[in-house]
Amino acid sequence: MTGAAGRTALVTGASRGIGRALAVALAREGCHVAVHYRSSAPDAEDTARQCQDAGVQAVTLRADVTDPVQARRLVQDAHAAFPGAPLGVLVNNVGNYVHRPLLETTDAEWADMLGSNLTSTFATCQEAAGVMRAAGYGRIVNLGYAGARNILARPGIVPYVVAKAGVLHLSRALAVVLAGSGVSVNVVSPGVIETSVSQPLREIPAGRAGTVDELVDAALGFVRASDYLTGQELEVAGGWNL
Repeated sequence: MTGAAGRTALVTGASRGIGRALAVALAREGCHVAVHYRSSAPDAEDTARQCQDAGVQAVTLRADVTDPVQARRLVQDAHAAFPGAPLGVLVNNVGNYVHRPLLETTDAEWADMLGSNLTSTFATCQEAAGVMRAAGYGRIVNLGYAGARNILARPGIVPYVVAKAGVLHLSRALAVVLAGSGVSVNVVSPGVIETSVSQPLREIPAGRAGTVDELVDAALGFVRASDYLTGQELEVAGGWNL
């Protein structure tokens, strides 16, 4: 068990896929889990049941986290979900992805990429920071994108890369602000994962896509570590972009 055991973990976008795997893994670490979803309530309920199978409590919470007001309320609802189990872990997994030629990218797609990937992370992190700092404990793990820190043109996914570069800068700045408070902020940046929309395997030195379990293990490493490990990015990418 980690220091997070007995506390609440909030995972955004946890109704299926990577988010579900993260939520269940945190349940197995002894965390009570707030399962966030936006539209797929039955899937979220299934995730919650899988978390409960690990012997912890779980609740589903609906919010459109592209709206900062809803994102902040989500954090507060998670913090209050289980009396005696304050919010101790926040994993920002939600984030839409679109592959579109730059000159064909619409205003709506641009806004959605930044809203779902960056604005949501900003709002939830800022709200969670106050709660966690007051408690003297917190682990924030944000999902990034392998290679976002490299100034390399990716004309087909510009808004996504811009948003994920923002997540990295936001996380590092927040790590500095919260250093010494018992709260850490780190980033796990997947490359090509088995669930990824695109699979450019020939570009990956490891010769394969990463597994969801490998990504989850990286996130759990930050949750298990002390708060002295903060402001770091861990790429789960098989040597991509090196």
